[in-house]
Amino acid sequence: MKTQLRKIWESRAPRERTFIAVAAALLGVALYWWLVQAGGQAYTQLRTRVAALQSQTARLEQQAIELEHLRAAPVKSTSQTDLHTLVQAHASAAGLSRSLVRIEVGDADQVIVTFGAVAFPDWLAWIASLKAQQVRIDNCRIEALSTPGMVSVTATLLRPQPR
Repeated sequence: MKTQLRKIWESRAPRERTFIAVAAALLGVALYWWLVQAGGQAYTQLRTRVAALQSQTARLEQQAIELEHLRAAPVKSTSQTDLHTLVQAHASAAGLSRSLVRIEVGDADQVIVTFGAVAFPDWLAWIASLKAQQVRIDNCRIEALSTPGMVSVTATLLRPQPR
């Protein structure tokens, strides 16, 4: 094979050999330039991506530390009253007693509340006040009523047990 290529090369006129050599050199330079450009572009993109990933990693590590601190902290129970009494008191304080249809007690740390027709912003404010007392929503069903801004709500509320 090598000898055949050498024969073909030597059979060409010197002017053709020069032209082929120059064309091959230009092709090599163009290919090299294209590879350098593609590599530079990839390097720039990867550098930007690495910086973003490093900041994301730092943020996740900070959040992991915060999570460990929160898990290690004891659960604060701001109220020692049973959940039924707490929910009833907060409903009365928020002016939602008339809308409150039923409170079913599942156990000491779980109740199911049913509101017939309550203004949605008032209900949200009530839930926020309960959240401050370490009460959270476990399950909730909200249905819009025909009156704008009014909803019917059935929610299961939980208070975490101390560890």
